[in-house]
Amino acid sequence: MIARVSMPWSIRTKLVLSSVCISVLSLAAALLLQEYVEQSALLWSFTLSVFIALTASVYVTRHLSQSLKALEVGLLNFKDNDFSVSLPEGKEEPFKTLSNLFNHASNSLRQERQYIYQRELLLDKVIQSSPNVMLLFDDKQNIIYANDPARHLFYQGRPIVGLNLSLVLNTMPKVLSDAITELQEGLFSWQSDENDESDEGPSRDEDQGDYLEKWETWHVSRGRFLLNGQHHHLLLLKQMTRELDRQEVRVWKKVIRIISHELNNSVAPIVSMVNSGKRITQDMDNPLLNLIFDTIADRSQHLSQFIADYSQFAKLSLPRKQPVDWEYFIAQLTQSYVFELASSLPDTRGFFDVVQMEQVLLNLLKNAHESGSRAEAIELLIKDGVFIDAKAGVEITIQDQGDGMSSDVLKQALLPFYSTKQSGTGLGLPLCREIIEAHNGFLSIHNRLNAGLRVKLWLPNQ
Repeated sequence: MIARVSMPWSIRTKLVLSSVCISVLSLAAALLLQEYVEQSALLWSFTLSVFIALTASVYVTRHLSQSLKALEVGLLNFKDNDFSVSLPEGKEEPFKTLSNLFNHASNSLRQERQYIYQRELLLDKVIQSSPNVMLLFDDKQNIIYANDPARHLFYQGRPIVGLNLSLVLNTMPKVLSDAITELQEGLFSWQSDENDESDEGPSRDEDQGDYLEKWETWHVSRGRFLLNGQHHHLLLLKQMTRELDRQEVRVWKKVIRIISHELNNSVAPIVSMVNSGKRITQDMDNPLLNLIFDTIADRSQHLSQFIADYSQFAKLSLPRKQPVDWEYFIAQLTQSYVFELASSLPDTRGFFDVVQMEQVLLNLLKNAHESGSRAEAIELLIKDGVFIDAKAGVEITIQDQGDGMSSDVLKQALLPFYSTKQSGTGLGLPLCREIIEAHNGFLSIHNRLNAGLRVKLWLPNQ
């Protein structure tokens, strides 16, 4: 038995053959009628033949027209991002194959779109639930996306998409707007409206001898990327000072006070006994014995200084503010560290605790010298008349050209006991923040655009 092989013809072949057959039939009909009819009848016969040929062509190509129209409608739906349409299966090749391919593509795109939609919903849910503030805006500072914490921070929970970032920042505290407009990531502290119940500054816990923190410390970072041929900016604000962190710091301070008290009770008798031993054995003239006493005295003094450093953080006294002459104050700083005074001194006097502020600036200058910066590149700037929250104050800036801080170090720079130095106590910057906030001021840390670190202090006037 010979198998029958199906040889499907293409539409083009069918159309050509149909046109040839119809033309031949029309011509044959006209020739046959030429001998039997008159001239006028021949014209009618030719017209009838053309009508028959046209009718046959329409009949033959009816499926072609329907298939092309369906394909056109399906592609228009694709253009409008509508992938729910499907084509009826064609009766002839190649429309049967085309309709199957179209339906398969439509189904795949529909499933892919549903998958992407579900992922977008999940991602949006995660971003909206995140405690971090996320803001996306373009080069013209038009806000494109803002999560729920961003809307509450910047616009009291109302929608801010479509607004200009500069207009939104005009309603925010200056310390917050300045931190956001910085080109580099950094840390800053500010007093939120929720905690700003009075203008008396930080209160003091009489039981713990500690400041009740009303300040919030935030980490700000930003990135720039290309999306749809346009540059976009992503701004992230992460609150570093949570209530749990504040409670933890208080617990650490209490532990430090207890340990310091017990160690002092032990060190004091040791120092007294060493002095007594020296007096008793001074006539013996024994070098080894003298070395033993000197070693004990030296290590006891080192331990006492170590305890004093930690106790200072745990028992920070209230600042004793007084008018300060800037020239005398800066002259005192130059006795300890080299720096460049890059601005003129204010005409008005400062108003702060001289001892505490000197400790803050000396610690910051020490960090600047240890950052790898050249000594002549370390600058101190003082600017008076800087307003924050409708309060006038003075801004003190210390900047260097050292290595700066990495993102991980910057996030933990103000945490007590965190240090990248081998012999560091991790209390330098946290103590600076405690002192500045006790003065009702603000502290911010930012990496500079090219190299180095910039630390800004703001203190209110009297």
